[in-house]
Formats: sequence, structure tokens, C-alpha cells
Amino acid sequence: MYELAILARGGVLLTVWAVAAGWSPGRLAGRLRRDGWQRICRGAWAAPGKEVDWRVRATALQLLRPELVCSHGTAARLHRIERLGATGRPDLLEFTTPAPGRSLHGEGIRVRTTAFLTVGDRSTRRGLRTTTPARTVGDLIRAAGSREEAVVVADSALARRAVEGVRREPLVRYEELTAELAAPRRGAARARSWIGLAEAASGSPAETVARLRMGDAGLFPESQPTLRTATGPPLRPDFLFRAEGLAVEVEGYAFHGTRRAHERDVARFNALQSCPEIRRVLRFTAGEVFHHPDRMTATVRAALALA
Repeated sequence: MYELAILARGGVLLTVWAVAAGWSPGRLAGRLRRDGWQRICRGAWAAPGKEVDWRVRATALQLLRPELVCSHGTAARLHRIERLGATGRPDLLEFTTPAPGRSLHGEGIRVRTTAFLTVGDRSTRRGLRTTTPARTVGDLIRAAGSREEAVVVADSALARRAVEGVRREPLVRYEELTAELAAPRRGAARARSWIGLAEAASGSPAETVARLRMGDAGLFPESQPTLRTATGPPLRPDFLFRAEGLAVEVEGYAFHGTRRAHERDVARFNALQSCPEIRRVLRFTAGEVFHHPDRMTATVRAALALA
């Protein structure tokens, strides 16, 4: 019989592999528990000391069920596409399979079956089979419960972003998204009406929502324009009402909690006010954008009236 650690792949062991290597099911279960292996799900174990996070769970499920493809929220995490409301069920695993198969039961697992999953819709990301960025965005927008959810996803995928501390390039082109949404699928018509609101220059989910809310109020600033400072490198304010010389900055989710980050923030604010185009700067927190958008737009409108 082979040692269990030798049989594992990436720290994940399937019981069928151990049985095929000569372990009896009864003896195997006792040995796994004595040695500190951790049960991931029925038929899969994690090596002693290995953190059983969402990626390990997804790996185990794909080893058990090769037809499963990570999709929707799980694919978004793999591609580092930001979403609104993504923190509600952080451990929910979402898969799509091209054909009906054995049912899959378990807490925090959602499996969708579709006939519309081609080879071109699939890719591999961080060791897992997943839908491509374009298909992932299409799925999320078609299933979105609100315009804000849909446009945040599109903006994130179209933009160059730092997500979870990792800087990445744009994942899709606008033409790819329109092609993805052209197919007559459930939710596609509504999704096509939302994709026209996407803006690749948007820098964060909070900026996306701020832009949409300002648009609802009849306010249409430039997004992320490049400005020359009096001294130093160019700056890109989140929004600019150029004729009125009003810049609007939106603070994202992350708190600038270090001394160095605070110093950079203060320096940026001062440099922004030195730009010839800027006469006034307004700053809003993400909380104000999400929870008090009317107050934000009223403040912007009042500042424009005084310009």
C-alpha cells in the first residue's frame, strides 16, 4: 500500500485513490483521522495542517466531479472581478456543468446546469477550471439583481485594478462583453441595457456607484481625467466637472490606516488642489456613496451652483 501523503494531489486526497492503492475503506477512515487529515466533503480529505479554504474545497469538488466548472461568484474570485454584496456568503462555491449529472449536496454549494457552455467559455485560473472572464461577467450581469451590481462587475473587468492587493490588467474588452450578451439568454435584454453604462476608467465599486447616482441626478462628470500638477507627476481625480473646476474624490473600502498611507493621501489632496483646472475638491466616503447617495449628489449640485 502507498502512503497516503504520496497519493494526495496538492494536499487533497480522494478516498477512491486510496482504495485503488490497496487501502480498505474501514481501515482508511481510521488512519485518516488518527493522522489528522481533515474531511473536506464526502470522499475528499485535506492533508494535516492544510488550510481548508474555498479554493481547496473547489479543488476537491472538481477532482470528484470533473464536469464542474467554477462560475459566477467563484469565477469572479478567481479572476479578481469585484462585486457588490460579495461578502454576504464568502464561502459559497458556484459551479456550472454542461450536462445533468449526479446531484451534489452540501452546505455552501450551488450548481447550475446549462446547455450553453462551450469549450470557448472555459479557461483555467489558479489551478481551477473556470468560466472565462467574458463569460463570468456575462453570467453575473444576466443574474444581477440591480443595475449597480451589474455595472460594478463590468467596470471591474474592463479596468486595470488592484484587487485584494494584486494589481492586474483589464480582463476583457467592451466588444467581448457585447458579444457575450448578444445571445438570447434569460436576462440578456436587461443586461444589454446595463452594459452601455460601463466605464473602463472607473477605479473602484464605490466610484461606479457614485457615477451612476450622479447620472441619475443629471450630473455627468469626466471619470479619471489626467491632470498636470504644479510640481510632480500627473494626477487622476475620480471625477471632474471641468467647466466648474470641481473635482470629486471617492474613498474606497480600504481604510488608509498607516502613517505612510495617510501621508500619501494628504500629499495627493494638496497636489490635486494645485492643478490649474481645479478650484475646489469634494471628498466622499464609500459609506456616503452607498447609503446616502442623495446627500452626496445634493452636495455636488450645491458646489456646482457656487462655481
